[in-house]
Parts: sequence; structure tokens; C-alpha cells
Amino acid sequence: MLHLLLLLHLVSSEVVRVPLYPLKSARRSLIEFETSLENVQKVWFSRFSNVEPRPEYLKNYLDAQYYGDITIGTPPQTFSVVFDTGSSNLWVPSKHCSYFDIACLLHRKYDSSKSTTYVPNGTDFSIRYGTGSLSGFLSTDSLQLGSLGVKGQTFGEATKQPGLVFVMAKFDGILGMAYPSLAVGGVTPVFVNMIKQGVVDSPVFSFYLSRNITNVLGGELMIGGIDDKYYTGEINYVNLTEKSYWLFKMDNLTISDLSICTDGCQAIADTGTSMIAGPTDEVKQINQKLGATHLPGGIYTVSCDVINNLPSIDFVINGKHMTLEPTDYIMKVSKLGSEICLTGFIGMDLPRKKLWILGDVFIGKFYTIFDMGKNRVGFAKAVKPDSSYHHTKVYSPMLRLFPAQSIPKVAPKSPNGVFTFSKLLHDAN
Repeated sequence: MLHLLLLLHLVSSEVVRVPLYPLKSARRSLIEFETSLENVQKVWFSRFSNVEPRPEYLKNYLDAQYYGDITIGTPPQTFSVVFDTGSSNLWVPSKHCSYFDIACLLHRKYDSSKSTTYVPNGTDFSIRYGTGSLSGFLSTDSLQLGSLGVKGQTFGEATKQPGLVFVMAKFDGILGMAYPSLAVGGVTPVFVNMIKQGVVDSPVFSFYLSRNITNVLGGELMIGGIDDKYYTGEINYVNLTEKSYWLFKMDNLTISDLSICTDGCQAIADTGTSMIAGPTDEVKQINQKLGATHLPGGIYTVSCDVINNLPSIDFVINGKHMTLEPTDYIMKVSKLGSEICLTGFIGMDLPRKKLWILGDVFIGKFYTIFDMGKNRVGFAKAVKPDSSYHHTKVYSPMLRLFPAQSIPKVAPKSPNGVFTFSKLLHDAN
């Protein structure tokens, strides 16, 4: 009997490895071609004189570098989505979007009429981005991520997408991997449904990222477990301070003789941004210590010749030092044939003061475990990729992943029955 139960368990749940593939972010491409967001935006919107240009507050989405394919419906319809640990909803473009929605026209769209497993919902949803809003309605259908299938997944069909970023994006939509409390309209997040339906072996997923964008294989997302070949030493687990974001207490941050967050501050482990974001004034102090020059869009640059002379930066989490070396936090990009070096720190003032977003600059150095069963995040020093890394056995179709910045906040249900979901993103210029 025990053998039979074990066999049934093995059949009904599994651990899935998802290889990640790097891609140049839109921000890097703009820098390399020296094309400003504003200029590109004018070109797009001048083509439709009756469409008013919108101020763009989503520039952090330009740092997206990894995306992954999922399918929705029966037969399957394929979409590329951002796997975002800073939000909880899944949305993709809808066939019912406007002909004047440029972003929708340039991406794949979900067509409920072609799916035999579609179940209508119809509840309106809205996600605020600066002064614009992504909006649409909720629907329910089957979902497949690699070899993992989810039945009855409710998601958003986006009929209106604001701004230039979604026009330029390589991804079609976003798949949130945070807690249900952030979800619009009480929707159950995809990973939570995987747990409830028993399709994963453990309520854990983990990211291994290679920060070298020239690598053929950029990393791995493991759904349902962790892999000890991707890290060395012990895992430093820290309990979450609330079950919403993957939010925890950071003890302090030090660089040379500068100490920041001395009384402790809150931090989010977010695959949704490639950089490390923090309060504008404190990020400015860090970049001053690095001798960095401020550029438009809140980013900073240093001379590539001084990288080896730059100081290390310590993040103290759960009493343990997590150290970034200059090669970890400096990003090299080309601009008109010349190489420039950007620091991995960007200023962003959010409603929650002293909030830090630890994106891929940090996650690339430390293998990161998201444990929803024990409500904690774990960090361990990631190993550098070797020849065996490129020959990892794959248990699911390959997915390409794009992270994108997301700091969501759920707003109350409005009187007209529309659920709103504010993404509180701010450029720090």
C-alpha cells in the first residue's frame, strides 16, 4: 500500500527544470543605438494622430532580459510571459483589444473562441502604470508551463495596454509568482494553483541566473525544488515579514566607510528587475562612492578602466554578509561602437520608505529560493557555469524568460465593480 501511494505521488507531481536564455534588454538596445524613449515614442504615436501620447513611467521594464513560453487553452495558444516574483496575476493580450492598441497588434493574442476549455468570467480588471492603465477582463482556461498543467486558471485578457514599453517588449504578458494577497479580484496565482492541484512536488521554486548575456544558456528556473549543483556553501534563509511580496528584513548595507539601512529596512527579492533599486538619496550616495556619473533615466555610469579598483558592497541579511564584487554589480554595454559601464544601482522612491528591490544583479550572484511552504527566501552563493551546466537534463520544453520591474499594490474594489491593481513605479531622475 505504501509503495502504491508513493507511486501515485510520483505520478501526480514532479519537479520541472526550465532552462533560461538571456536576451539583450530594451534599455541596452536603446543605449547602444543612442535612441531615447521619448524620440521613439513620438515616432509611434505620430502615426495615429487621434491617439494622445502618454507619459511613460515604465522604463524599468526596459531592463527585462528573460522570458518564458506558456500555453493557454485547448488546443494550446502560446504566449511569452515575464515570470515576475513582484506580482501575482497572469495577463496576456486579448483578441478583443482595440485596433489602435499598437502593443496588442504587435503581440500574440488569446482567442477564447478557439479553446474548448474556456470558461467566461467577465470581471473587469485594471493595472495602473503611471498615468496610463492596462485594462481588460478576466477569463478562465487551462494552462501549461513546460510539462506542468493547471486546470481552471483565471487570468486577465488585456484589451488596452499603455505606453511604449509594451510596444517594444519581446514578451506578450506577465505571469506573477508572488502571494495571493496581491492578486487582482481574488484570483489564485498560477504557482498557488500548481500547489493546490498537486502538480509540483514541493511549494518551492528557485532561480539560477548567469549574468553573462553572451552565454547560450542564461540560467534555470526550477519549479518544485532546488538543485545543490548550482550553489556552494549553506543557504541563508530569511523569513518573510508579510505574505504579499517576497518581502524580508535586510539588516544593513555597507560600501567602504558608508553604511546604509543601519536600523534595518525592507527588501524584496524580485526576478522582475535586472538591477538593484533603492531610495534615490541612498542610491545616489552609493554611486558617489563609486565615482559614477548620473545619466537620464536614473542610471549611473563609471569608467570601464576602474572596475578592478572599485569597492565591494555588503548586504547583511539575517546576520550574514552577502557580498557583491565590482564584476557583479557593473554591467557593460556598447554605445555607438564604444563600451560603457553602468552600475547596477538605480534610484526609485516608493510609498514604502527604505524599501530595496534586489533584482538580477543580486540574484545573479546568489542562487535564490522562493519557499512558499515555509514563507521564506533563501540565498546561497551561485556557482559559475561550466561545461556540465550546458548539458543539464531538461524535463520540460525550453522557456525563455524576461524579468521586469514590478512593485504592485492592490487598491480597494471600486464602486463600479472594477478591481484595480496599481504598479507603483517611479523613474528616479
